[in-house]
Amino acid sequence: MNKSVFIEFDFFALIIFSMILPVSLYGYMMWKRVISRHTVLLFAVILIMLSGVDVFLLQRLKAMARLSTSLLDDTIFRSEISLALYLIPAVFAGIGMNMISHVLVSHVTDAENKFDREHRPR
Repeated sequence: MNKSVFIEFDFFALIIFSMILPVSLYGYMMWKRVISRHTVLLFAVILIMLSGVDVFLLQRLKAMARLSTSLLDDTIFRSEISLALYLIPAVFAGIGMNMISHVLVSHVTDAENKFDREHRPR
């Protein structure tokens, strides 16, 4: 067993899935001037999936920290500080759910407006 979880693949995967990929998605969405509902919905689902992967990786790192000899691992992944690490996936999952809600509400609003236009009394 390695002396620290900070040199394990799971730690680097956590950095990629919790920081690099979500920030890249946000950057792409801000860079695009026009974006479809399907793309927004896809990005929202990806954010929620990334949050699930983050929680899984945090659980694995916690188990690995239990077996490691490094005290820093225990301090980060097995103490109250680890609760702060769970805020990152919670925030991204919340943003993803908000984006899905936005797509659904705007679709329903457009469908209602279309219905009203088609069934307007003449």
